[in-house]
Amino acid sequence: MRAFEAGQGVRLPALRAGGLTQAVVHGPFPPQAVQTLLRFEGWIAGLGTCSGTRIVLGHWQRSPFGPFGDVMLERAGGQRLLLAPTRETAEFIARTYAFDSVRVVPVRVQVAGSTWTVTAGALDLRFVTGSRGPLGLLLRAVPGALARRPAWSALADLPARLLLPGVRTRGSAGGGRREWYGARDLRPVRLLSASFEGVDLGGGAPVEPPVRFGFGSVPSSPSLVRVTTTVALGPQPHTGKG
Repeated sequence: MRAFEAGQGVRLPALRAGGLTQAVVHGPFPPQAVQTLLRFEGWIAGLGTCSGTRIVLGHWQRSPFGPFGDVMLERAGGQRLLLAPTRETAEFIARTYAFDSVRVVPVRVQVAGSTWTVTAGALDLRFVTGSRGPLGLLLRAVPGALARRPAWSALADLPARLLLPGVRTRGSAGGGRREWYGARDLRPVRLLSASFEGVDLGGGAPVEPPVRFGFGSVPSSPSLVRVTTTVALGPQPHTGKG
């Protein structure tokens, strides 16, 4: 295990082209600016436990870093911890969200039907999803091309706030970045067991209080969401080349 304190200087690693695009944007950036957009496609599980520890799992099947998983933990006392599989992913996530400490550890996610099994350093997690409700069926009908558009996420922000208090689909992230979430599926989590550093975290519980990693939280009811996340790194001068 490797650890470093959140907030220390980090670098942006070399990224794979599959999840990276550049767009010329117009606005208060003279005279034009190129905005680098990073796209992550996969699943986010938001889970509460009876111990008060809340867990957010990211299972990214396609990203600029290739497939990977990461786990964000907020303990009952408020300490926020990131578990990430490589120095590169840890640095990127720590620059986008807020943590008190970061650990680079192996993260393994196994999915067998509705059962998810996760090992991430000292964390052992298992949960089982249930059948989709009306909102899940509605989100499943959203085309992937539409979910990838930041404009769609911006449009969905107000309904998301009304239907799922604490949830936001767009906002400002760390390091001057902006972020958009396009949801495409939603399943409830019915069963959960977890332990951290050898201590049982108890069964499933609502995600309360809301987690404080970024500009929004996950749904208060434990759930698994299929999502396309777009991160804008910020504008840079446009050279007119390419």
